[in-house]
Amino acid sequence: MTIRINLLDWRAERRRQRKQRFLAILGLAAAGSLAVVVIGYVAMDAAVSHQQARNQYLTQQIAELDKQIKEIQELEKVKQNLLARMRVIEQLQQSRSATVHFFDEVINTLPDGVYLTSVKQSGQNVTIDGVAESNGRISSYLKNLDGSPWFKDPKLVVIKTSDKSKLRSSEFELQVTNLTKASSDGSDGVVGSGAP
Repeated sequence: MTIRINLLDWRAERRRQRKQRFLAILGLAAAGSLAVVVIGYVAMDAAVSHQQARNQYLTQQIAELDKQIKEIQELEKVKQNLLARMRVIEQLQQSRSATVHFFDEVINTLPDGVYLTSVKQSGQNVTIDGVAESNGRISSYLKNLDGSPWFKDPKLVVIKTSDKSKLRSSEFELQVTNLTKASSDGSDGVVGSGAP
């Protein structure tokens, strides 16, 4: 039988084993850390790529919405133009009957012996020029205009007496407010003119 005697120091051997274990653990930790860093980098790159894709999608959607908004604005302009045209047509329809009432009332209020030479309208103000056989007939005309539901505030502006061809006549100009025209209508123009 042989006896083996270990002459090596058992403490040195244990130190060497511990050092190897420490280096192995350190290597594993470094490899694990490197793996975590690589996985983190890959995950972060994937997250950035995903967010960039989402941002690009949002940018495309915003561009499409901007196009739709422009189309809506164009449609709104078209709508406003159509509504404005409809209002003009409605006003024209209303003014057709108002014009008929206006001339009908001008004739109905005209007494015998009074002839009109011109009728001008600017907004709601109407200027009427004419010739009457006497001043009393002009006064009757003013009373008739004042009593009409289509006119108000008749005012005599000018009256001139002339003796043409040995007939005495009075030329007059009067102003009256036309109630057949809407007050919002600011159009100026000559309603009509004529001579006796």
